[in-house]
Amino acid sequence: MKYVFDNNTLTAIFRHYYYDRFPSFWDKFNHLVEIKEIISVREVRREIEALSRSDNLEKWVKTNPDFFEAPITAELQFITTIYGNKHFQQNLEKKKLLHGGSFSDPFIIAKAKINNGIVVTQEQYKENATKIPNICKHFNIECIDLEGFLNNENWQF
Repeated sequence: MKYVFDNNTLTAIFRHYYYDRFPSFWDKFNHLVEIKEIISVREVRREIEALSRSDNLEKWVKTNPDFFEAPITAELQFITTIYGNKHFQQNLEKKKLLHGGSFSDPFIIAKAKINNGIVVTQEQYKENATKIPNICKHFNIECIDLEGFLNNENWQF
C-alpha cells in the first residue's frame, strides 16, 4: 500500500510529532519512507520550499529528495482527466488565483490513482466542494487524514 502525502499532513506531523518526544513514530515513519510506502510529489516539495522556513520540515525535505517524486506520463494524463470535469476546474482556477506558484493537489491525486495508493491530506470532504477529498471520491481513490493513516498502520504511542 502506498500513501501519497499532502503538504498539510507533512506540516501537521512536523508541528506535533517532535523528533525528541516521538522517536518511535519517526522510526516507523522513516522506515516507510525508506521502502517507498510513503511518498509525495515534487510539487509538494516546491510548496514547502516556497515558504522559506528554516524548521525541521524544511531540513527533512532537503535530506529526503527522493521522497518527492516527479510525475510520470500516466499521472499527467490523469490530471487532464481530472480537469476534464468542469466542476473540478474551479479547484485549479481558485488555487492559481489565490496562491500562484506550485499547485500540488492534482499531482497528489494522480500519483495515488496511478499507483493504487491512498491520499493522506488534512483537507476535509465538503459537499459540492472541489477539494482533494471530493476529487478523490469522484474517482474512487481512497483519501484519509493523518488520524486515518495512523489507524491504517495501527500505530499507537
